[in-house]
Amino acid sequence: MGGEMRWIRTKVNVEDHIIIPNVDPNMGSPDQFIESYISNMTKTYLDDSKPLWDIHLLNVKTSEAESTAIFRIHHSIGDGMSIMSLVLACTRKTSDLNALPTIPTKKRQRSSNSGRFIRLVSYIWFVLQVICNTLVDVVMFIATSAFLRDTRTPLKGAPGVELSPKWFVHKTISLDDIKLVKNAMDMTINDVILGVTQAGLSRYLNRQYGRTGEGNAEEDAAKQKRNNLPRKLRFRAALIFNIRPSMAIEEVQDQMGNYIGYALLPITIALRDDPLDYVREAKATVDRKKRSLEAKCTFLSAKYIVNLLGAKVAAAISYKVFSNTTMSFSNVVGPVDEISFYGHPMAYLAPSVYGHPHALTVHFQSYMNMMTISLAVDRDAVPDPHQLCNDLAESLKLIKAAVMKKGLAQESVQR
Repeated sequence: MGGEMRWIRTKVNVEDHIIIPNVDPNMGSPDQFIESYISNMTKTYLDDSKPLWDIHLLNVKTSEAESTAIFRIHHSIGDGMSIMSLVLACTRKTSDLNALPTIPTKKRQRSSNSGRFIRLVSYIWFVLQVICNTLVDVVMFIATSAFLRDTRTPLKGAPGVELSPKWFVHKTISLDDIKLVKNAMDMTINDVILGVTQAGLSRYLNRQYGRTGEGNAEEDAAKQKRNNLPRKLRFRAALIFNIRPSMAIEEVQDQMGNYIGYALLPITIALRDDPLDYVREAKATVDRKKRSLEAKCTFLSAKYIVNLLGAKVAAAISYKVFSNTTMSFSNVVGPVDEISFYGHPMAYLAPSVYGHPHALTVHFQSYMNMMTISLAVDRDAVPDPHQLCNDLAESLKLIKAAVMKKGLAQESVQR
């Protein structure tokens, strides 16, 4: 029978959601075991006879942590921001076990000291840019939901990729290095990580296109030093935006659910002689997206479609958009201090997602003075995800080195 879907209150038996498998604490390859365990989780479904979440505690020491906790939470409970806030609400500062984690907030931009007429002209120009950019972006979004597809590349998932098991890997890089580039280039952290992503993906794809497929290592190595990238690639990421005015941990109970909009972010795939060109191009792309209401329009459109036509129609449109783009991308701001989960200090946070039709999902998660690159991949499309992680990390090193070489910054901790 049909009818409106709704949540019903239920009694939660926490023991039904905590899974502690028996593992050998002295196993030979604990990091590989963790990756395999999480990948196998993507082959199973959450039991819909009880609340859609579970926690797996793996008591095996890895290269990064004494043990690993895996939270698996269904997307119907909330989007990435609300779920991350929910998880962080279960933690406390290691230095003060009664205090919630501190999450950085956006700083207000200083008002201009220009005259009233100049400010008025600037405001009118800004509004015109927002209107034009929004119209173009909405048209492109509609076209993508109908017929406009990305170029087929090695990173583009095959039809049905959402049903394939996913493999999750992560790598931690220095947040201080990102801040150094940010301050030297007068841009935001988002600009830098997008530039790093463009550089890393370009390195990885150039290597993939340079492979002969004949197993000749010397010939492959020589070819990979050249530019093997096709011209005029259409390569886009579905960028997730939080629509909430704020996402304070204290308010998480009132802000659960999915309040996100999507924007289609063009990713430049090219080899550059100057590594700083990657972050310059990224800044131009992000600045343009800031002058667009695409994310809010997609959020409101999805809301109206669900109310008028039903959730299945909205899901079909969303599926089409994801299928016609190449990857998902997001950046989540994390705690600035070390936090503990029930008295256990946390070494890192590595969020991700699966079940959508992308072969590659890239998340950046900050924590203390670290930034974790978290990848979810279909290994048919990305057979060597650790290499892609290394390419992203190496790209940051090259960009930082270029900044230092040009004397744009000095080696120090940036705030």
